[in-house]
Formats: sequence, structure tokens, C-alpha cells
Amino acid sequence: MLKFPIVTERFTLSVLSRADRTAFTAYRRDPNVARFQSWTPGWSDADTDALIADQPTELLPGSGDWLQIAVHQRDTTSLVGDAAVHAVADQPDTYELGVTLAPEWQGVGAGQESLRQLIDDLFLLQGAHRIIAMTDARNIAAAQLLRRLGLRHEGRAVDADWFKDEWTSIDTWAMLREEHGSKPKTPFDPRAAMESLGLQR
Repeated sequence: MLKFPIVTERFTLSVLSRADRTAFTAYRRDPNVARFQSWTPGWSDADTDALIADQPTELLPGSGDWLQIAVHQRDTTSLVGDAAVHAVADQPDTYELGVTLAPEWQGVGAGQESLRQLIDDLFLLQGAHRIIAMTDARNIAAAQLLRRLGLRHEGRAVDADWFKDEWTSIDTWAMLREEHGSKPKTPFDPRAAMESLGLQR
């Protein structure tokens, strides 16, 4: 099973708690953060309280549960963002990943560093057979992140999801246990990331 805290070079990962309430609600209310996510900028403190209260105490395979994991900066303990892990129902040892970062922590490798360690632990400690992710096809930053982490792009369901009053296309990504560690891990390159987004000066 996953063991917390999970520690990386810059971050500490632990189960989201009431201590994270203010910062978590703040970035979920940001329209740019919420754009490709399931919630809207109307997210409230009460929504955060309900999410925390409904969380499981451990992530059991095949349970269908979601666990929200806070990502804190090690030096200041401030909330950087969060990762979500879903134990897919009726599929033994299959886990879905999601990640959300506060705006000031986007584009600096925070998602890559925290998810890489979480993926390692899901395979090595949780006994995962398969890790998946699903993204809005317009979310280029998420696609780049998942490729850097070594997930395969398995396919695109075109105009398959009626989402926030429009048809959207969904990309599916995956990694199997036997693929874990088989591909070289690409280090985060801030210059390349900025160039890909047209931000390089």
C-alpha cells in the first residue's frame, strides 16, 4: 500500500487535509485551473470540506475510490497542488491519475517530480498492474507532462464527452508495470517547455 508522506527532492506528498482547505479552494476557483477539470470556478470551502470528509483512509484495489493527495513544498510546507489517485472499480490493480497545480507552480517541473514518485510508489508499493490517465485533447500541457513521465498515448475519443456545454475529445494514456522504468525518463527542460508554449523570449 502507499505510504505517506512521500518525499521528493522539493516536495512532500500526503493525504489532503483540512489544513490545506484555504489554498486548495483558492486554486480550484481559478478559471484557468478549472478549465479542463471536472469542477467550475464556483468551487467553495464547503466543497473542499465535503471532498476531504468523503475520502477513504486507504486506497483499496478495485474499490472505485478516489484519494486526493496534497503536494507541499518541503521548505515552506505551502500547498503546491494536488494529485488524485483513483482505484478503478472492477479492474484489479488499475489506477487512474490526475494532477492539479496552483498557477505559480505550473511550468517548473512540479507535476513531473511529484507524479514520477507517485507512479514509482504505485507500482512498487501498491502493486499496480496498470496506471492510466485521461485528458481533454486541448490540454497540451497535460499531454506533454504524461509523455515526459513515459505514459503511452493509447487513443482519442473524438467529440465523445459533453463537457461544460460543449462536445470535447478525450485522450487516454497508460503505463503497464513491465513498462515502468523501461523508458529513459526525460528531465524537465524549462526552456523547451516555454518554447513549446510560444513563451520563449
